[in-house]
Amino acid sequence: MPAATMFSKFKSATTSAPPQNPYDNNPITQYFEIGKQVACAGPELIWKIHEGYRKTDGKECSIFVFEKRTAEKLHKPKRKETVTEILRASVKQLERFRHPKILQIMHTVEESSETLSFATEPVIASLANILAYQEAGGTITGPPSTGASGQHCPNSVATNRPAHAKEYTFLDIELKYGILQITEALSFLHYSGQVIHKNVCPSSILITKKGTWKLAGFEFTERTNETDATDPVPCQPWSTRASKLVQPNLDYMAPEIQINSSCSILSDMFSLGMVICAIFNHGRSLIQSGNSTSTYLKQMELLDEAVHNILPRIPIPLQEATTRLLKKSPGARPTAQLLTLIKYFSDPAVQALQFLDVINMKDPTQKTHYYRSTLREVLPFIPRKLWWQHIWPNLQQEMRADEVLAAVLQPALTLVQESSNSEYEAIILPTFKTVFVAPKSIQATVALLENLHIILEKTPRDDIRTEVLPLLFNALESTTIQVQSAALVAVTNVYDYLDDITIKKLVLPKLKSVFEKNQSDLKIMGNVLQCVERTLDKLDKSQIIDEVLPLLLEVRLTDPDIVVRVVNIYRIMLCDKKYGLTVNIMATKVMPTLLPQTVNPSLNLEQFMILLEVLQEMLDQIDRQQRNKLKLDNLSLPSPDRHRPLRHQFSSDNMNAQQFNIPNLRIDQRKTSSAEDMARKNSTGSGALGSWWFGGSPSSPDSNFLRVVNAFPNRRLSDNTLMTPKIRIAPSCASSPGGTPGGGLPIRRHSSIGPQERRGSNINLSPPTGGSMPNTSSSVPFLLSSSMQSIRSRRTSTVLSSGPLGSGSGLLQQLGSGMSTVQSTVVKQSSKISNLKPLELLSYAPASRNTSATSSFQRSFQKSQKKAIKNLRKSFKL
Repeated sequence: MPAATMFSKFKSATTSAPPQNPYDNNPITQYFEIGKQVACAGPELIWKIHEGYRKTDGKECSIFVFEKRTAEKLHKPKRKETVTEILRASVKQLERFRHPKILQIMHTVEESSETLSFATEPVIASLANILAYQEAGGTITGPPSTGASGQHCPNSVATNRPAHAKEYTFLDIELKYGILQITEALSFLHYSGQVIHKNVCPSSILITKKGTWKLAGFEFTERTNETDATDPVPCQPWSTRASKLVQPNLDYMAPEIQINSSCSILSDMFSLGMVICAIFNHGRSLIQSGNSTSTYLKQMELLDEAVHNILPRIPIPLQEATTRLLKKSPGARPTAQLLTLIKYFSDPAVQALQFLDVINMKDPTQKTHYYRSTLREVLPFIPRKLWWQHIWPNLQQEMRADEVLAAVLQPALTLVQESSNSEYEAIILPTFKTVFVAPKSIQATVALLENLHIILEKTPRDDIRTEVLPLLFNALESTTIQVQSAALVAVTNVYDYLDDITIKKLVLPKLKSVFEKNQSDLKIMGNVLQCVERTLDKLDKSQIIDEVLPLLLEVRLTDPDIVVRVVNIYRIMLCDKKYGLTVNIMATKVMPTLLPQTVNPSLNLEQFMILLEVLQEMLDQIDRQQRNKLKLDNLSLPSPDRHRPLRHQFSSDNMNAQQFNIPNLRIDQRKTSSAEDMARKNSTGSGALGSWWFGGSPSSPDSNFLRVVNAFPNRRLSDNTLMTPKIRIAPSCASSPGGTPGGGLPIRRHSSIGPQERRGSNINLSPPTGGSMPNTSSSVPFLLSSSMQSIRSRRTSTVLSSGPLGSGSGLLQQLGSGMSTVQSTVVKQSSKISNLKPLELLSYAPASRNTSATSSFQRSFQKSQKKAIKNLRKSFKL
């Protein structure tokens, strides 16, 4: 059964008996509200501990109440007054000894005719309550180690587990820290207070709500020897003739008190050793005397054996100290000062908790150092149970002090980050709400803003809008540079928790205001740009163009970090058209501001490369858009001018083609056609016909052919042919390779035809019969004549020459026979012939240059050519 339920039933059972609550007559009710009973403490657990709070400020506390009618059951005269006097004196002693390890009194003892009462700091239970629960829940049987009995604790019930027992599980660090606290309390009493406690037992040790152990039970104290505290002083032994309520707990008493009627500070150390053994022995004391002195003496003789048996349950670093504490000779026991120095207590987490207990005695500088460094470092090594039980209450109290609030927020924010959502909402958030709205120092405000994302991660959405965001918006309007800078960092961190409307309506205007007021502050400028970069996705296109872009253009690009931040924003805007960064804006506004930074000596290589990449991306976008625009404009030009730029762009010269060979031709180097060779030779001045024919006459130096030839010397005329010519090659003899003596002409593959494709042709390239020309497939006169026929058939409506070249007439004959009939037509077409382009000319393979027949033919042809040109000039009056 849970302890709270058990104690509520316990209270209802007690309140039903008396018609009136005896506590109502006690004056303490004027100052405190008394709640239900939660524990018992003191000799024979005679003090009943109730929950309560102070009426003036609502501070939580515990109310200790002693009902005098309990002592009346002793059936001895004046016992009631004796017990009351002892208990009243013990409270006075508590008030006298103010120490962090001793139970703190909040209100002095108040007395009525029925009760004795006082108020202390909040406690959970006494150690006796917790050990009684462990003992009753374990396998060990026998009387309770606390010595409590039903008749002396009237609220107990007749069960194996006492009603005042408290379910509580100690962690290892709690036990270590608790034993150290009691040791330090004894050290204070022995050397500063010069007092022997004489009743160190579980019923005198209180566990506070913070989880700390506090020493109480000062009913039987004795003064130490003034010369040497270790020297014994006389005292009364335990006696059956006196009531148990007015004597120390016999099970934890040192042997010299009972045997020699003397005590010293070392007597308290023996009692501490017995408490340690009870803690690790499931709450059972090593001596179970049953308030019998004879039983006590008998078990004391077997104590060494009992200690030896219990040692395996005790932590190894504490075993030696425990053995020495339980020595029968007082001189063999360590003092409280020496005990605090053992290795068992050398734990950073324990030392941090120990400092936290005395934090109120430290100055602000010491507190600041502890909260900022020491506590933050050891928090991961402290169990979570102690976070909320021991650490957070101290932090909560310190957060009310403005002078150390900034330092306290450091471990507090760590607890926020590590807490669950339920822990944060129930334990931490109420305190933080008061911190958000209360006036704070600059350092505290900065600490909150820099860690605002940690708070928002756990805070409910409704509380974010009402409690947290006002802190952020007010900080953006602050006149303090540190606060503004921290607020800008917070905007970047809490971006995911802000909706689009908040960013558009609140954040962006405040960012612009901060920017306008702090343009000379590089740190704030960097934070503003970081905020702009972070919130860019949630802004509209119009806001980016009207508000963000002008802000970017006004930034002073002097610092390299500022330059990189601006460039990164432009990089994001280049990725998507939704940001509104058009080509016109880039060319007229953005690039003029960025280009001077390319020679900024402050930029390192990495920063320079980032800048250059963004500029290059802008140029590429401008290039693509302008090219597309100009191409569309070019398509609207009249024909054929609109095709001229495209002809060169899609010419075969711009393509990579594999080298190939034409069959039946001996070629030293297949690069240019014979027509190109002849044109190139004629252009040097060897003949006037070639120059005129190919558009290279002096009257037309800018002719299309010469422009192409000069720009592309290796260009074949066949590349300029729109329609691929179909060529048949006549064999030079019957035995020539590929020849067909008895059949038709073999099909020659043109350079633009695939290696397996062959096309027929009706053009005869064979030399005229009866002439002295060599029988070669590449004879130049027939090449020229065939080209003339092809050109004339395309460009003129009148045929200059009809009939095949193979009829026996030569080139000059064909030119002369048609001169008289088509003179007028040729005159009309002469202007067009001079403008013929290489695309209109046919191309053929070059002739073999190694034959003597070719050389003789060229010489004879040159002579005939000169004569023919002369006649043409006369006829056309050129």
